[in-house]
Amino acid sequence: MNIGVLTGGGDAPGINACIKAIVTIGAEESCTVTGIRRGWNGLLAFNPDDPGSREEHVLDLGVELVRRIDRTGGTLLHTSRIHPGNLRKNEIPPFLRNSSVVKRAGLHQSGNYDLTAQVIRSIESLGIDVIIVIGGDDTISYAHHLSECGVKVIAIPKTMDNDVFGSDYCIGFGTAVTRSVQYIHQLRTSSGSHERITIVELFGRSTGETCLISSYLAGVDRALIPEVPFDPETLAEYLTKDKKSNASSYAMVAISEGARMIGSKMIEYCGHRYDENGSQPAGIGQLTRETIAMLTGQDVICQPLGYLMRSGIPDALDLMVGFNFAQLSVELIKKGVFGVMVALQDGVYSYLPLKDVSANSKQVDINELYDIRHYRSKMRSVLGKPMFLY
Repeated sequence: MNIGVLTGGGDAPGINACIKAIVTIGAEESCTVTGIRRGWNGLLAFNPDDPGSREEHVLDLGVELVRRIDRTGGTLLHTSRIHPGNLRKNEIPPFLRNSSVVKRAGLHQSGNYDLTAQVIRSIESLGIDVIIVIGGDDTISYAHHLSECGVKVIAIPKTMDNDVFGSDYCIGFGTAVTRSVQYIHQLRTSSGSHERITIVELFGRSTGETCLISSYLAGVDRALIPEVPFDPETLAEYLTKDKKSNASSYAMVAISEGARMIGSKMIEYCGHRYDENGSQPAGIGQLTRETIAMLTGQDVICQPLGYLMRSGIPDALDLMVGFNFAQLSVELIKKGVFGVMVALQDGVYSYLPLKDVSANSKQVDINELYDIRHYRSKMRSVLGKPMFLY
């Protein structure tokens, strides 16, 4: 059997460990593994009629090639955010633009192009029997689409936001939280030395789990998440009190990149920062820094952690989950189970149908894990909850 592997969306520590395990465990089962470069774009841009195209978009994965990749972060196969079922015209590979494939392509509801036929043609041309997809919501949603088209697919959840429905844990989450806690603590020395209020901006566009768990473990004063819009005036009052009550005269607040002020306050304090197209020229961390500095008259800094959260070697947890998700994927292939995503549910390795993953979303349970009034993580009870609290 020939197993195809690709990685889509953002990179994350632990992906390479997962790829290595797929190759080594697959080899024990007499399977070959074909790596697809740059996510779904690799299958889209691969031209079966061009002999040179294979070298650019495909990488044959052998045991020796992957022997040491688990010691590094990122993805050996590179990645992209291309969605072949919803392509803008300028995303279509040049060799396809005037082809019959595009002329026959169904249009997505957005008005973009659906070139799934080209992806299936590439899979068939490469002799791939089943494809393992490592990615987040967008990557997995297209995996579900392919599965419905008859392609044998298994998905592995990967995102440091940890927001893929159906799994307590996604590859990359552990390292992102570990990095966040470390950097928050490192920033305390500078914050205390200069008696500042420090805002640390973390990844988390639509869900605040990474911010919330990092805040809980690092013991920050306040945590701002996308699920709960905040009042900057109330926040300013809290942070002034936090700073005053701290023996070193500083305060720390963590904020998800997707956090928002309540509507009227966003317009009042940050409306002038939007351009005519409604685009926000600065991140929410920086906008909040300016607002809190104006309201309090205090020295306020903002430190976005950004790509530091997803760079470097994976922690032990991401290694373990990466290896074990790969193990489970190969087990399911042997059993003939396809159209599913592997998962951790209540601490147990499991799997669920891709249609269930695509039809649902995952957000922080604010009633159980967050103090809405005081903008703080608050674990009301951990009895009966899984290790990751979700």
